[in-house]
Amino acid sequence: MPHIIAEPCIKTKDTSCVDACPVDCIHPTKDEPDFETNDQLFIDPDTCIDCGLCVDECPVQAIFQDEDLPDEWSKFVQINIEYYS
Repeated sequence: MPHIIAEPCIKTKDTSCVDACPVDCIHPTKDEPDFETNDQLFIDPDTCIDCGLCVDECPVQAIFQDEDLPDEWSKFVQINIEYYS
């Protein structure tokens, strides 16, 4: 999994990362019906090209490259996978 969105995104859901993404791999967007019912955004591992543009755009520093994800947020790998399952 190239990038993971972790705990700082919860309840924030700032979509600056969505605008920065060149391949539309971050969901749900504000236009999608499940935007309001999800607490955070998620990165589609099958679509992400690992460009990293989203990392710098996140105002709450919630996006990590998989090997840089802090241990205390390791559960977000599975949470992200489950969203796209």
